[in-house]
Amino acid sequence: MKQRINIYLALLFCFLSFAGASEACTTAIVSGKYTADGRSLLFKQRDTNDLENKMMSFTDGKYDYLGLVNTKDTLGQNVFGGFNKAGFAIMNSASYNLNPNDSGKDDGSDGLIMKEALQKCATLADFEHLLDSLPKPLNTSSNFGVIDARGGAAYYETGNYKYRKYEANNPDIAPLGYLIRTNFSYSGDRSMDKGLSRYQAAQDLIYQASLTNSLSVDFFIGVSRSLKHGLTKTNLYDNLPAIADDPVFTAFRDYIPRYLSASSIIVRGITQKESPDQTTLWITLGSPLTTVPIPLWLTSNLDLPAILKADPSGKAKLNEWSLQLKKRLFPIERGEGADYVNLAALITKDGTGILQKIIPIEKQIKKQAYNFQKKWTIAGKINEKEVTQFYNWVDQFVSQSYRDSFDLQTNI
Repeated sequence: MKQRINIYLALLFCFLSFAGASEACTTAIVSGKYTADGRSLLFKQRDTNDLENKMMSFTDGKYDYLGLVNTKDTLGQNVFGGFNKAGFAIMNSASYNLNPNDSGKDDGSDGLIMKEALQKCATLADFEHLLDSLPKPLNTSSNFGVIDARGGAAYYETGNYKYRKYEANNPDIAPLGYLIRTNFSYSGDRSMDKGLSRYQAAQDLIYQASLTNSLSVDFFIGVSRSLKHGLTKTNLYDNLPAIADDPVFTAFRDYIPRYLSASSIIVRGITQKESPDQTTLWITLGSPLTTVPIPLWLTSNLDLPAILKADPSGKAKLNEWSLQLKKRLFPIERGEGADYVNLAALITKDGTGILQKIIPIEKQIKKQAYNFQKKWTIAGKINEKEVTQFYNWVDQFVSQSYRDSFDLQTNI
């Protein structure tokens, strides 16, 4: 009887851990042969019901690693994007057309698979071996995007029993060096595709950038906030409200940033002459419309900015500040309120919208980060003391800036 109760509790814990894990994301990978600086890129806009996220560092595998985790997951058992000491990075988007017998249902193993990959894998070949060796069915329906320190960049469209690989370095598959996935897989049942309007929006943006050699971290930060609809071609910047104090509600469904956009990850890989410790993860913790991106490196002390980690309450402060501002964008809590944004709170002709106030804060963070990256590229390795100094500065600067710009209580 006691054993049966323990089994029941274990199953209940698994259900609670996986509830709401299904994601509707916009993602892309780019070969380093086609980026502005010759380094591969991995991008994920995470859309999920789990709006409270945090960053965690781990030492529980062959490789140390950093990862994006749901706030309620106190042990970090599921990771939804990250990179490790070997320069291996992974993310995913849920796919809804891969497993025909269950309509592409995602049973929640994505975060477990990505965590194990970060623990064990250094290369694309390692990840393939992991997928081959895991017990079947995998309980997943997912497009896993992976880059490694050797320049590898590929999607693995993965169902319960098999996967198909699509390489960004293969000109027959990716003639312009990039691949995009939202919530369908090319190898799946195309009559069940999901996320088509976001796919088209990303395709329009990335295609144009590829023609001008503009694929970069800065570019993908812009993609995470694009206000042009892929299907209707509506651009919300075309009709800016005059001032922020006079609400203007606009339909806001299936743009790349959505009500359920909980975070954004951009991983900048390395050239084959560089050390894996120069791999950089830019995390936008919270809605990309209300949060600044912050760069992270994997140091020996596994430090992170305090505003990205769980505080004594178990929540990440930057994520909480983002949610407070998001309430100003989506103040209607009844009915279909999540489908309507107060555009006047977001962007205005007089430049006082939330997103417009965030940009100057972000520019200062980028300036500091890029200066360090140039210095470390010349040196051939990151300077861990300078990383710590940068994190401390980020904590104070972002806290003060959010307090001054948005009148939030941001003590850390």
